[in-house]
Amino acid sequence: MRINLFFISLFSLLIFSSCSSDNHTYNNPNLLNVSVYFTVNTDLPQFNPLKFSMNPVFVDGYGNGGVIITNTGSGNYIAFDAADPNHPVESCSTVEIDGIEGVCECSDKNTYNLITGTAIESKSDGDSFEYTMKPYQVIANGDGTLTVKN
Repeated sequence: MRINLFFISLFSLLIFSSCSSDNHTYNNPNLLNVSVYFTVNTDLPQFNPLKFSMNPVFVDGYGNGGVIITNTGSGNYIAFDAADPNHPVESCSTVEIDGIEGVCECSDKNTYNLITGTAIESKSDGDSFEYTMKPYQVIANGDGTLTVKN
């Protein structure tokens, strides 16, 4: 009985001590934690590309620098804040769509994958990027509309 209790205690200790938080990725000091909630209608011409996979669309006026929504296929969608997460928000820090990549307009041209939100290229000094793009939840409502929220 004592042996079982010892192993259960040891196992619990290992499990709880190995858990770590990846919270810093989304608690980004460069981006404001703004409320996002809007709906797009994929029947409208500006959102029609979302009916087809791998066609990202930029929606201005939400988040820190707008929102980029991408149809990832099979009725699944992903959305990210269009502000470069590795820059303070400024006039050049909006990520522009280039295929399924997003490229920051600032001089360093940080490049991100619009499916995963991760940086594609490392910084010129060889360091990796600290933050991924800020994700938002996308709900396909079934009537041709998508709700994007955080």
